[in-house]
Amino acid sequence: MAWSTSALLFTFTIIGLVADAAIVEHTFRVGNLTLTRLCEERVVPAVNGQMPGPTIEVNEGDTLVVHAINESPTNMTIHWHGVYQKLSAWADGPNMVTQCSITPGNSYTYRFNVTGQEGTLWWHAHFSLLRVTVYGVLIIRPRGGAAALPFSPPDHEANILLGEWWNANPIDVLNEAYVKGAAPNVSDAFTINGQPGDLYNCSKKHTYKLEVVSGKTYWLRIINGAIHGQFFFKVAGHNFTVVGVDATYTKPYETDVVVIAPGQTVDALMVANAIPGSYYMAARPYISAGPEGPLVDVSTTTGIVKYASVNSSSAPVMPALPGLYDTPTAHRFYTNLTALVRPGDPTVPLAVDEQMFITIGSGIVPCSPPQFLCNKTAGSASASMNNVSYVFPTAMPLLVAHYNNVSGVYKTDFPDNPPVLFDFTNPAVNTDPALRPLWNTVQDIRLKKVKYNATVEIVLQNTAIEVPENHPMHLHSFNFFVLAQGFGNYNATAAVSNYNLVDPQVRNTIAVPAGGWAVIRFVANNPGVWFMHCHFDIHLALGLGTAIVVENGNTPDSILPPPPPDFPTC
Repeated sequence: MAWSTSALLFTFTIIGLVADAAIVEHTFRVGNLTLTRLCEERVVPAVNGQMPGPTIEVNEGDTLVVHAINESPTNMTIHWHGVYQKLSAWADGPNMVTQCSITPGNSYTYRFNVTGQEGTLWWHAHFSLLRVTVYGVLIIRPRGGAAALPFSPPDHEANILLGEWWNANPIDVLNEAYVKGAAPNVSDAFTINGQPGDLYNCSKKHTYKLEVVSGKTYWLRIINGAIHGQFFFKVAGHNFTVVGVDATYTKPYETDVVVIAPGQTVDALMVANAIPGSYYMAARPYISAGPEGPLVDVSTTTGIVKYASVNSSSAPVMPALPGLYDTPTAHRFYTNLTALVRPGDPTVPLAVDEQMFITIGSGIVPCSPPQFLCNKTAGSASASMNNVSYVFPTAMPLLVAHYNNVSGVYKTDFPDNPPVLFDFTNPAVNTDPALRPLWNTVQDIRLKKVKYNATVEIVLQNTAIEVPENHPMHLHSFNFFVLAQGFGNYNATAAVSNYNLVDPQVRNTIAVPAGGWAVIRFVANNPGVWFMHCHFDIHLALGLGTAIVVENGNTPDSILPPPPPDFPTC
């Protein structure tokens, strides 16, 4: 057989790329860690005695192997948030969706390739509220090193993990809410890299500090790992250039404030060009539900940016933060981001195979027998998608049932449209007794099945039931194009003509505007069962989730392989 020069070049290139790939191996020991925060000592689950946990760094194309050993007293799983998990659905991590929990005293090895992605992602527990303390950074570097970045390589990097803290045990917080049929108690603090900051009691020593040098550029890898807190993030006296979100590159966007919802990541460049001194970095919640919404933590977490040339101990300068309910600032940030489309990057598919219109929001279900403190007249708080309030299976994970073709674990009739059309964002739904039945949701496990390689478009429509709120919707394993977003009820006639089909931002978690909607589109090119849920873990516990079942394709590289030998059993 004769080989052309181009074919030989292609072959040698592939061999070179494979040779460059590495196996990156880590061991995660999940055990108890004693911490003192807010004047109190508490024992929490943590990885390798750290909170946040270890930072993982890989190059695009590497294989990541993490041996997760559960030495804690509670069940545990780890989710690799935003990773494509191509043909490695068994490693995705959500409890009772793709796997059974790793029970105390047992282990499981997560193994998957990190291909076709660059930038900042993260990992976290995906069981109950354990990601309050079990979480960390996942950095994916370009295969070609810093020279392959689409922007000038910065001088330094800093991880900025925003989190949330309860003085109580998070599992107890969730269980107490369940038996009451109500939302959980609000958190006691927010954190930056696990530290509350010196605005909280007993926290002067628990404040993250970043030392900078005048004139240098810093790559801030900002991650929102909070359970319920959406944030405005600023550094006094400094501006940012956003160059990426959710491990995808964006066109450079200049801003003095970053807005970030739970689950999202933002890559922002910051030049240390202020008058040398000390400056607060601060994260304050964006409360999309407004003052009439449920109780939330309204405190501010801080870190300190200190110039190395200054020895003064003067108080840091505080940034002027947006107001708690500043939806215009949040919407401006979210809608001004556009993708940096490079040669070879996926482009927006124009032909759509599956169209879905999904309402998301709060509701009510009848109190169940274990909810002994629930008000049986008012019912139990719930959340739903198209009026279906998701419940987790108990017999086996969804993926196991799908792979083994076991019936009775879930249904594949998730509705493509809401059961009742109404004025979704009209507050009258909360005051008109005739509309009260719209609050009622149905608890079930109803999933959406699509063919391999189908293009799926979903309109996510918020409702005003109970209160309109910004919901950060996360889709496991896939990035999606954000074609449009706006306020009020989605109107196809007006919206479609304004779809961005050229350079829409690409995300794995979309903050659907409070009292509004967003349109996403993606190609279902990975077989498996993929969770789609609100990244407010409190809302997930109330039922705001579903899963998309992607069928196998017809080629070896489109068929889900069997689970690994050490796959956990229930």
